[in-house]
Amino acid sequence: MGVGMIGIGKYVPEQVVTNGDLEKRLDTSDEWIRTRTGIEERRIAPAEEDTSELAYRAAEAALKNAGITAEQLGLIIVATVTPDRPFPSVATQIQERLGAKNAGAMDQSAACAGFMYSVVTAQQFVQNGCYDYILVVGVEKLSKITDWEDRNTAVLFGDGAGAAVIGKVGEGRGILSFELGADGSGGKHLYQDEYIKMNGREVFKFAVRQMGDSAVSVLEKAGLSKEDADYLIPHQANIRIMEAARERLGLPPEKMSKRIHNYGNTSSASIPIALCDEVDAGNVKDDDVIVLVGFGGGLTWGALAIRWGR
Repeated sequence: MGVGMIGIGKYVPEQVVTNGDLEKRLDTSDEWIRTRTGIEERRIAPAEEDTSELAYRAAEAALKNAGITAEQLGLIIVATVTPDRPFPSVATQIQERLGAKNAGAMDQSAACAGFMYSVVTAQQFVQNGCYDYILVVGVEKLSKITDWEDRNTAVLFGDGAGAAVIGKVGEGRGILSFELGADGSGGKHLYQDEYIKMNGREVFKFAVRQMGDSAVSVLEKAGLSKEDADYLIPHQANIRIMEAARERLGLPPEKMSKRIHNYGNTSSASIPIALCDEVDAGNVKDDDVIVLVGFGGGLTWGALAIRWGR
């Protein structure tokens, strides 16, 4: 048996903030934002809808998609850098709301690579026979740590959540390989003071290199070549970074998830949200080899090669 995603789900807030909306309050333009980032709009949660609420909604959807109850969960892992508060964790908050009384619960912090780190953590517990089912949620309410007067960062970020139930899948399916990495010396380029601070030039250079390297690496670790990849789901941070990773794999444009125009950069939520959209659209099908790859503050990065299906 393999270990993979047996159910997925997402949730995004209702409020849409367009580039045109930002034009009215910042020295920027729709054309400038679109050509440099690929973003057209983002979802922003109201004050009363905090991170744990977003996570709970996505978790409910993933459990329903997996066809299991919350009581069957052995562990809940939430990847986030924007918890409601330092403690209790978001994971314990949604554990209570879901009624997952048999599950342990913890948060993990690896910024935009957080979902990858948490899925790999979950994989180990299932593979070792510790738990049958683990819920992983990537969730962010980045709007509460975004400086809305800073045109360099205010145009980039959005709120949302994506979730996956990790469990045993059929032989040959599931997670084929992974790569996790970090370079703490680059932490100064992307961090939170009161608000998100970013050296865009340095982060761009790092991401263009690392996304491509990691995507190729996980395929090689799985004993596959670039030609074996059917679909790429990169962290939705910047369309130029995403295109560089696609070109490195030699995939045609239609074989890469491009959801950044709808949601902006939702950090640890971006890959699971995009995955949900691509599965719903029929772009990811059973037995497809998909590559998930992301990078984030830390600096951190992570990638997975998955043969899709239960």
